[in-house]
Parts: sequence; C-alpha cells; structure tokens
Amino acid sequence: MFREDFMPLGSVLPDGTRKRRLIANGEAWQIFTTSADNYALAVLPELLGRWIEEGFIGENLFAPVEVNASQFFVLACKKDYLIASVQYGPYPSTSVEAHTFAVSLREFRNKDGKTSLHDAIYLEQFALLLPTYTRTEPLSDDCVLGAWLSAGVNVSASSLGQLSKLVSWLPAQEIRAIVREAGLGDNFSEENTEHEKIFRLPGRPALEAFFNEYVIDIVRNEEKYSRVGINFPSAIVLYGPPGCGKTFAVEKLAEFLGWPCYRIDSSTVGSPYIHETSRKTGEIFDEAAKNSPSVIVIDEMDAFMSDRTANNSGTHHVEEVSEFLRRIPEASRSRVLVIGMTNRLEAVDPALLRRGRFDHVIEVGMPSADEVRELLSSLFAGLPLSGEVNVSELAGRLAGHPLSDAAFVVKEAGRLSVRAGRENIDSEIIEHVLFSLPQQKDNRRKIGFNE
Repeated sequence: MFREDFMPLGSVLPDGTRKRRLIANGEAWQIFTTSADNYALAVLPELLGRWIEEGFIGENLFAPVEVNASQFFVLACKKDYLIASVQYGPYPSTSVEAHTFAVSLREFRNKDGKTSLHDAIYLEQFALLLPTYTRTEPLSDDCVLGAWLSAGVNVSASSLGQLSKLVSWLPAQEIRAIVREAGLGDNFSEENTEHEKIFRLPGRPALEAFFNEYVIDIVRNEEKYSRVGINFPSAIVLYGPPGCGKTFAVEKLAEFLGWPCYRIDSSTVGSPYIHETSRKTGEIFDEAAKNSPSVIVIDEMDAFMSDRTANNSGTHHVEEVSEFLRRIPEASRSRVLVIGMTNRLEAVDPALLRRGRFDHVIEVGMPSADEVRELLSSLFAGLPLSGEVNVSELAGRLAGHPLSDAAFVVKEAGRLSVRAGRENIDSEIIEHVLFSLPQQKDNRRKIGFNE
C-alpha cells in the first residue's frame, strides 16, 4: 500500500472543502474524509486514464489538483454517500448500502466479464465499482460480496449460514435478496441453518445488540455459559419517555424467543383490596415458572414498585414491593426472563434496581435520525420506491418521533399510492402523510446503558 499522503492535511479540494483524515489507500489511490464530513477519493493520472479508457467513468467526474508539482484527480461525494475500498472499508451498515453495492456489482459484471473486483473502489453515489488492478490474489464475485457485507472476512455470499452469523444487522432472507440482486443466482450453501434466525430490531442497533448478547446468546449457548455460572439471562429494565419504543422492542424479543409471555399491569394484577395485588402477582410468577422458559413483562412498573419510603406508602404497598423483591431473583433460577418498563425510573424503589434483581437498567431514548433511517431502509426494502425519495432526509424529519410513526409513514404512503393509481411511492405521497403526523417536541435522547 502507498503510505504517504498524496496531499497534506488541510489541502483545499476542488469543491472548496479541505482534506482531513486518510482512511484507506493503495499504490495509485487514497480515500480520506473532508471538512464537510464526507468522503473523497484521490487517484493518480494513470489509474484515472485506464478507467476512462475502459469506459467505466466519464472524463469529467474527477477534478485535477496539483500539489508540489504532482498532479492528482479528486472526487468528493455528497454527504452520507460512501466511497470505500472493498478490501479496507469503510463497510456498509444499512440495508440500502448493501443493496446498492449489489446492483453496482451486477452492472459492472454486465460491462466487464473478466476483471476481478477484489481490490475495487466503490462509489455509492454513482453506483460504481472501479477496479484498481493490483496483483494481490483475485476473488470470485460471491467472495467479493461476502467480504463487503462482513467487513472484510473472506467468506462467500453463497454460504448463507456462515454469512448470517457475521452480518447480524441483516436478516437471512435479505441476504438472499442481495445475493440475487448482485446476479449471483440461488446457489446457497445451507450449513449452520439454525443460525439463520437472527434477532433484528430495525432502528434500534444498540438495543438489538444488547438483546443478542445478553439474552439470545446465553439462551442459545446455555451449556457453555453454565460452565462459568451463568444459567439464564438476568432481569432487565427499559426506561424512557412514552413513545420511545420500549413496548415494541419487548414484543419483538418475546416473539423471537417464542416463549409464553405473561404481563403484569393494572389490568392483570391491579385491585382495590388489600393483599389481592400481591396474590395475583405471585400467581403470574408461579404460572410463568411452571411453563418456563417464559417471559414476564411488567408494564409501568413504577405503579407497583414505587419507593416504599414515600410519605403516602401504606402497608399494602410495602407488601407489593416486597413480593417483587422476593420473586424477581427466583424467576431467573426458574428460567423466567423478567423485563420491566417504566417512564419514571426515579420513582421505582431503589432496592429493586440493585444487582441481583434487575441486573441491567437500559435507557431507551427517542430515535435519532440514523436509527430512523435504518428502520426506513428495512421497511422500504423490496417496495416500489421512487428514486426521488431521499431516505436520509426523510429520517431527519422523523427523528424524535416514535418509531411507530416511521412505520406508519411507509404503510400509509403505500396505501395512498395504490389509491392514487401510482406505480411507485413518491415524495408527494410521503409529504402528504408527514403533514398528518403530530409535531414532536425536540426531546431526543440517545439510547444508553446504565448498568
């Protein structure tokens, strides 16, 4: 690899921005970030000339830059578009990026049936793959796609089971679609198919990763974890403002696990009679233990587990909290996963939040633009979306809204498109749906962990 920067830090680029950090390079090219927080590509004249000669790009795509009597050609992409090396990254993190790469691979192969893309540079904005003709070991197209999706691992995209384990942010069925979209057919290897079923929580990557690591991995590898004293996932609290997606996340996890699910809320255990709430709570824990493995979801847990030191706490309330204090540690030993949810964490009795009861206390804030974009990319995948729709811009406008609003926009836009007799979901339809949404206060918070 060429290890000396073509241009010094801070060099002015043709679009007026300045060169920043070098992130990948080769003998005749370099990828770096710019002062506008986007990516740029600098290439030597010989490499650019070959691309133009072979008809991969037009003559005016790159602009000349002269530094210390040496000439380079530079292309700066628009913000939020990747310029990346297949070998060195940066790699994709969204469904849209993965699908666009697959289309680029297919289109290149339609023009050139021989040149290897193992060392290619990917220009997402133009859906282009450009080979750099290095002498390193070439890869087949299925391995090029597999390496791209798995962040550089040498794995074939046709090995669906193996690839699914490496690419947890894409469901197996979507990987299949991407492989087909790349023109690589349906020759999938089905080894390790039990790992194809991967828990996905679009729009909530941090929470998805937490559930995969602290719940699903322990459940799937029970024997390995039991050797180090971990027999079952610990109890969890999700807290955050109304509409942040706590209930949706828990429902998705319970659905994925396929276990019996029991709810504790005002409709199931609430009672005006002394001792009755404690009795009903105990019955639910007993039933869940009898049918374990199972899940108990405690909704609005502050209503049953509020601080016992509060002035208005009566004897019956102390009894209710004590019932939870006793039952929650027992639940894990009985293979019952307990998940509590609350909008008012500060109101919950501190004794319940100590280790040994709820081991994990997780904040779930209102979704950021990046989280909304991931969900939208997942929801729009496979739908007839007009090319004029800017998913990143739409995500920015929905940031701070509940994720259910993003799902509603996609569903309602599809319905209105059919009603209007349109073949694609276009920006006009989406704009109409957005106008109907209630305005949100700017109270966005990132998902965080407080363990």
